[in-house]
Amino acid sequence: MTSSLATVSYIGATILFILSLGGLANPETARRGNVFGIIGMTIAVLATVLGPRVTPAGYAWIVGALVVGGSIGLFAAKKVQMTQMPELVALMHSLVGLAACLVGFASYVDTSTVFPTPAEKSIHEMEIYIGILIGAVTFSGSIIAFGKLSGKIGGKPLLLPARHWLNLVGLLVVIWFGRVFLQAHDIGAGMTPLIVMTVIALLFGVHMVMAIGGADMPVVVSMLNSYSGWAAAATGFMLSNDLLIVVGALVGSSGAILSYIMCRAMNRNFISVIAGGFGTGGGAPAAPAGGAQPAGEVSPIAAAETAELLREAKNVIIVPGYGMAVAQAQHTVYEITKLLRDKGVNVRFGIHPVAGRMPGHMNVLLAEAKVPYDIVLEMDEINDDFPKTDVTMVIGANDIVNPAAQDDPTSPIAGMPVLEVWKAKTSIVMKRSMASGYAGVDNPLFYKDNNRMLFGDAKKMLDEVLAALRA
Repeated sequence: MTSSLATVSYIGATILFILSLGGLANPETARRGNVFGIIGMTIAVLATVLGPRVTPAGYAWIVGALVVGGSIGLFAAKKVQMTQMPELVALMHSLVGLAACLVGFASYVDTSTVFPTPAEKSIHEMEIYIGILIGAVTFSGSIIAFGKLSGKIGGKPLLLPARHWLNLVGLLVVIWFGRVFLQAHDIGAGMTPLIVMTVIALLFGVHMVMAIGGADMPVVVSMLNSYSGWAAAATGFMLSNDLLIVVGALVGSSGAILSYIMCRAMNRNFISVIAGGFGTGGGAPAAPAGGAQPAGEVSPIAAAETAELLREAKNVIIVPGYGMAVAQAQHTVYEITKLLRDKGVNVRFGIHPVAGRMPGHMNVLLAEAKVPYDIVLEMDEINDDFPKTDVTMVIGANDIVNPAAQDDPTSPIAGMPVLEVWKAKTSIVMKRSMASGYAGVDNPLFYKDNNRMLFGDAKKMLDEVLAALRA
């Protein structure tokens, strides 16, 4: 393939990637967006492998790498459950960061490239330094995010003394060694500051994500998505590959925009998320401010009673959360929805922007169960309708339906926009126990007079509700 044909292929792949992002912005066009992305990536890989920069001697290595990587990807696609998708995404981000680091070191030790002027050589070395820096932070941060999302590392934030000063000192050291690196006269002299910077960047990535509490993990996933994009763009600069630069910039900017949107949905700014500290390890209620306990008593309800309330309702809103994903209950939810709609009940879904463990987690689960897109509404679209709703069913959600966000100024989630399920005539919360959510904050919703608690595994309880409805 000639250089001109490779360039044209890259332009075509770039257009397809842009169309892919546009398609993925809407559930109804997401499948088409995926197809555009697959075609674009296929064109990009073929144009690179068959392009003028790859010699025939390298084909065996490339084919071997494609077979190994493709086999791992195919295995993961078949074996990984939807509940494991957030940690899989974090793991993939780590691979992008690792690739940026390896390409950076390989580019630095490559002596085949000749630079016409010292200025061009310095620019190339700066690209290597920054690329490895971003890649190392992305790699280590994504590994820690994977550990937190998979439960191998606790969700409680690790807040070291003077942690912000540690980060500042680390940044100054990185800048200092960057100067030393650019002034190095040979590869041996430049390798030492490069390795020192890489170690500091790896430690910074670990420290940054360890300091972020469990409640902010959805934002961390989108943030690392942005970092992986900038790492890819940096790799493109190191390899003088225009397609990598453009695609990396697309991923980096879209991830940054998504992080901003999610921060707004949680009433937090990006700096406060990076500073960390929001969320405990989860699983047990955090002590309320002043030692006060939520007022009222918990009112349990049985599956048959739940079915009766749903049967008599005219308007129903279902709010899914991570508990639905863990129980794999989305297909039963669809069957209940279909049955109620056939009986003339107006059933809709309310989705909070940070429900689950990653952006769009609940939307993907509901799409998998073939729930119609037009009845799946975002928080801003449905919040005003709760007062006119007969029954609200909360399936495994907690923090996103917590009234303390509005009623308790001392709550850690004060000011966070939430789904106002308690304003419905009756709210039913499905949970295994009274344990708090991922943020470790107790929920006064459980004690409200119009709330009922349906305890048990979401799939099992929903199956019983479905059986009662059919009877």
